[in-house]
Amino acid sequence: MGHWLERNVIEPGKLPLLLALTAFVLTFLVTRAITRLIRAGKGPFGNVRAGGLHIHHVVPGVVLTLVGGFGTVASFHNGVGAAVCAVLFGTGAGLVLDEFALILHLDDVYWSEAGRKSVEAVVLTAALVGLVLAGFAPFGVNDLSAQELQNRGTALSSIGTNFLVSLVALSKGKYRTAVFGAIVPPVALIGAIRLARPDSPWARRLYRHRPRARARASLRAYRHDLRWTRLRNAVQDWIAGRPDPAPSHRDLPGSSRRDLPGPK
Repeated sequence: MGHWLERNVIEPGKLPLLLALTAFVLTFLVTRAITRLIRAGKGPFGNVRAGGLHIHHVVPGVVLTLVGGFGTVASFHNGVGAAVCAVLFGTGAGLVLDEFALILHLDDVYWSEAGRKSVEAVVLTAALVGLVLAGFAPFGVNDLSAQELQNRGTALSSIGTNFLVSLVALSKGKYRTAVFGAIVPPVALIGAIRLARPDSPWARRLYRHRPRARARASLRAYRHDLRWTRLRNAVQDWIAGRPDPAPSHRDLPGSSRRDLPGPK
C-alpha cells in the first residue's frame, strides 16, 4: 500500500488532491451530523445568526474555497502550502455543496425533498474526484519499468473506451450510471445498451418517430424509478437525514375546509 501510494499519488503530485477529497468528505459528514443535532434540539450547537440574519454555512464555504483555490494558483505548487490550501479548498467545497440545493433553488430547501439534490451533488463530486485520484497518471512518475508502462497504457486505453461508453449513457439521461460507470465499466456498458430515458437528448432525437420505443422507454423509466427511488432515498436519509414531509393543503396558512375542492 505504501509503495502504491508513493508511486501513484505522492510522486505524480496527487497528494493535495487526496487531502482535498478527504477534507471534502469529512466536512460534509461532520456538517450533516451537526445540522441533524440542531434539527433535533440536541447538543451545544445552534444556527449562526448576525443581526437577526441566519448565516448559512455556504457563506464560510465560499470564503474557504476562494482562499484555498487562489492560494494554490497564486504561489503554492507543492509542500506544506499546497497541502494547507488543498484542505481549505476541500473543506470549503464540502460546505458549499452541502447546500447546493439552496443555491439551485435560491430558497431554504435544506430539509425538504428538493434538498436531496445536495446529497446527490456531494456523492457525484466525490466519485468523480475519486476516479481522478485512483486513475493511473501517465506522466510525473520517474523510472517506469517496461511492465509499468504497459500496465499504464492498457489502463489508459480502457479508461478512454469506458469514457466514450459513459458519454453514451449520459446522452441517454442516465447520469448516475454514467458517473459510477466511469469507475465500474460494466455499469456504464449496461447504461449505454439499454433504452434511453424518455426525457433524454438521445430519446428526443432518435425516438422522435418511434412511438413504440418512446412508450417502452417511458414504461421502463417508471418501473426503474418505482424500484430504486425508495432505496436511494433510504440511503440518503441514513447519510444526511430524512427531509420534512411536504405540507398538505390543510396545513397551509389561510386554508380551511371551505378552500378545499369539491361540492359546496
